[in-house]
Amino acid sequence: MTFSEEKYSDEPTRVQQLVKDFFSDQSGADVGADGLPVTLALGADAKDDCAVYDIGAPVTLVVGSDYIRGPKFILYEMGLLSNFDIGYYLAAANISDVAAMGATPIGLLSVIRYPHELDDAGFQDVVAGVHQACTDFGTLNVGGDIGNAERLILSGTALGICPPGKTLKRSGARPGDLLCVTGTCGLLGAAVAYFPKRDSFTHTLPADVEKELLDSWRKPRARVAEGRVLAQKSFATSCQDTSDGLKATIEQIMHASGVGFRIDERNVPVAPAVRMVAELMKVEPLALTMSASSDFQLTFTVAPDDVSACRAEFTDLGLDFHVIGEATEERGARGLDGERSRPLPGVAWKHQKSDISLLASEPSDP
Repeated sequence: MTFSEEKYSDEPTRVQQLVKDFFSDQSGADVGADGLPVTLALGADAKDDCAVYDIGAPVTLVVGSDYIRGPKFILYEMGLLSNFDIGYYLAAANISDVAAMGATPIGLLSVIRYPHELDDAGFQDVVAGVHQACTDFGTLNVGGDIGNAERLILSGTALGICPPGKTLKRSGARPGDLLCVTGTCGLLGAAVAYFPKRDSFTHTLPADVEKELLDSWRKPRARVAEGRVLAQKSFATSCQDTSDGLKATIEQIMHASGVGFRIDERNVPVAPAVRMVAELMKVEPLALTMSASSDFQLTFTVAPDDVSACRAEFTDLGLDFHVIGEATEERGARGLDGERSRPLPGVAWKHQKSDISLLASEPSDP
């Protein structure tokens, strides 16, 4: 459906006419995985109050909810992200939560509240982004809530399943376990640090680097395949996604598991684009890599004896991870670089009131 002029339909019209193309032919779909029979008995196409799943075998249902849109979603406010992009991000953020628990997503419930100023085309773009992300991650947007608000507000609830006893948790890391991460962190945080202050730096980044930073927001990847391997093969003793940044994730696993961590700073992967932004900000690249950033990588611990088998499973699926540290009996997380030992650099996301672009340059906690 295309629009040649701006239109502002009422809520019933938007639900009945603009959303239906994304919700068709859902009811009766087989959404199970890994030998677990699950049927979406009533999908959004049924136009009922709730989605209904028929679960025909013992199965663990994993449910996670996340609100992602606020007045400080700065790259959207700057016009650098589209309505489609933030719809996609909504789905990815919620699906990432169930992926971090080792679950396979079977559906997403979405809340889309919009201001009167958002025309039909803009509204449809948000829904299209949610729909595309669900398609990319192998699941369905099964409806939710749509209506007016004073500004655009997005929230979601992801549903996932896994075999009983296979759920991954933040707790469970043991002294001696190795700490791993599925890829580079800090790209999304670097984008937020760079673009609002772009004109104040001594120079701007090359166009391809700017595109890489924005693309990290436009289609972030929930690590569904990685989570399933870690859960089903019982490799991970603990796991969490890096939606609050790598430093925050390490600290949260540490507290939940009752262990400490030694991080080999030389083994933490740093993206070239993050390194370039850090140079402009005059902060060390590792600090920016570990600071607040919603990269949706998985950080997990694994017993030393299982690392080789885990890597082989990852490699067979075209996946990878980096071993960046070790769990210790002594509490606290410290970075090691040769003989140097220090508190982890960077600033963990703790819902600060300050501008996120300043976070990486704040001093580390003592």
